[in-house]
Amino acid sequence: QVQLVESGGGLVQPGGSLRLSCAASGRTFSSGGMGWFRLAPGKEREFVASISGSSTLYADSVKGRFTISRDNAKNTVYLQMDSLKPEDTAIYFCAGRRLRALARYGREYDYWGQGTQVTVSS
Repeated sequence: QVQLVESGGGLVQPGGSLRLSCAASGRTFSSGGMGWFRLAPGKEREFVASISGSSTLYADSVKGRFTISRDNAKNTVYLQMDSLKPEDTAIYFCAGRRLRALARYGREYDYWGQGTQVTVSS
């Protein structure tokens, strides 16, 4: 049984930073790709970032502001979010896949966390 548990969400002012964490258990963490997605009110789920090995992929809307990384020793993937904007407000989900490759579509992922709320507001 694979479990993904996100943490680190909260309320932050525009221009601020947050770091999300996703702790994984139940499988060899380093073997598959990982990703972050977000869901804002009234919008469809949106790809944010993906990591596989040392390769990364970002949505255009977050490129240059967000950084995805992983610590295989801790079975954890991170999303460092800088220069946050109100439009970044959403529930952020961590996702994992068995295949060792980057992916930007939700259907390509096999495991999902429950999400953590990020609110950017003054």
